[in-house]
Amino acid sequence: MKTSEALKLVGGLSKPSKMPGWAYGLPARECKTGSKLVKVAGSTCEGCYALKGCYVFKVVQDAQYRRLASVKHELWTGAMALLINSKKSKVFRWHDSGDVQDEAHLLKIFAVCKLTPETRHWLPTREAWIKHFLPQCPQNLVIRFSAPMVDQDAPRSWPNTSTVVTAGATCPAPTQDNECKDCRACWDPEVKNVAYGQH
Repeated sequence: MKTSEALKLVGGLSKPSKMPGWAYGLPARECKTGSKLVKVAGSTCEGCYALKGCYVFKVVQDAQYRRLASVKHELWTGAMALLINSKKSKVFRWHDSGDVQDEAHLLKIFAVCKLTPETRHWLPTREAWIKHFLPQCPQNLVIRFSAPMVDQDAPRSWPNTSTVVTAGATCPAPTQDNECKDCRACWDPEVKNVAYGQH
């Protein structure tokens, strides 16, 4: 498969301006848990960034829904791995918008990670059921369970988590032009929790 064919099959990658590598976005409206939390006052999904701004442009929404449909394609895993390897990026973020849809989707992501051993992957999620699959998680993938409520303590039953806080944030992006710069905490399994400032 050619890179151009892989790109067309998976619906393209995204390149968030704040991050050092590439990412993959799905429609936030299709989040299984997030679509419920967005209606809950005080939740980390209330006022979701992926439901406003540039994310609501038709061209962006169309691309995200194409990506969502492509996940079920039998060649999706190989196409994603080919694309990520072609970028030669050291880090990759799963779902700068959206989340894992089901078990089959998660296992395909695991397979992509195994086929891209030179890349460190980060998968933030609010899907609690994923915890049962952590023993199968590839070594180059960090899955961070996102606490559902603002100022909620990090769930202790997960090895890696993220929280949203009104004070005491550890993510340095807001103090450095809203960019990761040289920080790789989200991709580092030794960093147990990353606290993002509420915005």
